[in-house]
Amino acid sequence: MSNDTDQPQGAPGGGTGQRLVAERRRKLAELRAGGFTFPNRRRRTALAGQIHSTYEAHGAEALEAEGIEVAVGGRIMARRVMGKTSFVKLQDRSGQVQVLLQLGALADAAYQETKGWDLGDIAWARGQLFRTRTGELTVRAAEVALLVKSLRPLPEKFHGLTDQETRYRQRYLDLIMNEDSREVFRRRSRIVQFLRSYLDALDFLEVETPMMQAIAGGAMARPFVTHHNALDRQLYLRIAPELYLKRLVVGGFERVYELNRNFRNEGISTQHNPEFTMLELYMAYADYHTLMDMLEQLLRSLAEGVLGSATLTYQGRSYDFGAPFRRASIEDLVIEHNPALERAQLRDLAVLRAHCATLGVPVHDAWGAGKLLTEIFEKTAEHRLLAPTFVTGFPAEVSPLARRSDADPFLTDRFELYIHGREIANGFSELNDAEDQAERFQAQLSQKAAGDEEAMAYDADYVAALEYGLPPTAGLGIGVDRLVMLLTDSASIRDVLLFPHLREAGD
Repeated sequence: MSNDTDQPQGAPGGGTGQRLVAERRRKLAELRAGGFTFPNRRRRTALAGQIHSTYEAHGAEALEAEGIEVAVGGRIMARRVMGKTSFVKLQDRSGQVQVLLQLGALADAAYQETKGWDLGDIAWARGQLFRTRTGELTVRAAEVALLVKSLRPLPEKFHGLTDQETRYRQRYLDLIMNEDSREVFRRRSRIVQFLRSYLDALDFLEVETPMMQAIAGGAMARPFVTHHNALDRQLYLRIAPELYLKRLVVGGFERVYELNRNFRNEGISTQHNPEFTMLELYMAYADYHTLMDMLEQLLRSLAEGVLGSATLTYQGRSYDFGAPFRRASIEDLVIEHNPALERAQLRDLAVLRAHCATLGVPVHDAWGAGKLLTEIFEKTAEHRLLAPTFVTGFPAEVSPLARRSDADPFLTDRFELYIHGREIANGFSELNDAEDQAERFQAQLSQKAAGDEEAMAYDADYVAALEYGLPPTAGLGIGVDRLVMLLTDSASIRDVLLFPHLREAGD
């Protein structure tokens, strides 16, 4: 900020904050008594960012000669009063622009009114552009208006809004005070737009599927339960759109995708929010190898398109999306990170149970070798997968919707993509054998009866759809929030959600 506007403002708190609010309410009462009605007829002709980009190269003489007039509006973020001259900085969606308020250029009554303006108020000004003695591009106001009186003081401007809890609970304050936060959500929007454009160009059709479902299916997770009064039936908030999207493939839409909100009644952490955004797509006449190749190219193009480079930095580490992604099976990785195990033991129930006990992994009686192997992978290998890595060959026991491997029916044609030790995407060749699917649903029911709250229900209509015939199909789900975390260097999922779920204040 230039010296023209550098004005300290103390951070209100406790009694001081209450007094400042009371003072602002008094000012508003006086304005109302004078006929103030929160005016809505003032229009802007330029944004702050447009002014700077268009006229930054103009010198003082050029600006004076051209007589460029603009009308600007925004929130007052800085203010300095110097007798018959004042400077304010107005912030709009594109940035900040400085405005000179000067007795003489403004009528006396108008100028005196501006002395009652406070930080956080929303104001409008019209006037010509010029440069101050320090060279700052500024609007010399010939007409001004207060549009909105802010009743609450903004946080102290030199330190901004740094308390994380307040930033999440009062996101509007975070966005007012922190340009970095605004940029995160602008970039999130660009990422989502890129994903849509990329798939549209490949002839995918964007669709919408129900968010309230009679059966919680498509993933292994605990659902949220609700009740529909008119139908008098229990419904579940969507944990995944998968089974509905594959019904559409059965119906002849061979390439479909949905950018969807999902809801899972699970823990809250830096990587988990009860509701989250996923991109889920299905592609007929493709397999999981097709999708691994496609996903690798998609992420490379996304980084280049959004960041301008295939190389990105996340939490101090550099990741090169331009290099080929590693591909390794879950069994290879378990052997790599568990020297006590031999490959011949990876399906030995007794050995796997004993190893889980050594690792401190709780085990349920109903779990088979596939589930135990996956638990060991998650405990010992997952967090070590920093560079982009496709993990393949997940057991059928933990992949109830994936096609079994022709070479080894214990495994499925499935992958998960890990970056920085986190799962970013999950994809597989879809199970299109209706009888096999029915058997796997039955096995899930057995697991649910044994106490597994994340096991799937039996979806008879989905099995019926498969009986009409699902062409060879591959499906992919991408965690959009985690992807945005990577591309914005955000440590917590709360940093990339405008309104994250939080515990009750004080808990």
